[in-house]
Parts: sequence; structure tokens; C-alpha cells
Amino acid sequence: MDEQLRTILIIIVSVSIFGLIVFVMVKNYIKNKINYLVEKEKDKKLK
Repeated sequence: MDEQLRTILIIIVSVSIFGLIVFVMVKNYIKNKINYLVEKEKDKKLK
């Protein structure tokens, strides 16, 4: 029972860390994309 619990906790922690890393990467990608589109739109309005 103790070994099963340890294995389950390791899996949960690993998936949580992986999910957090993916979340941060996607968040940064979307932030950069939005900033790029905003700058592009500003350039259009100036012309």
C-alpha cells in the first residue's frame, strides 16, 4: 500500500510540474503574439 501511494504521488507531482511548464510556455507565446498584433495594428493606424 505504501509503495502504491508513493508511486501515485510521484505521478501526480510529475504531471503537475509538466502542466505548469506547458502553461507558462503557452502563456508567453500568446502574450508575445498579442503584443506583435497590437504593434502591427498601431503601425497600420499611423500610415
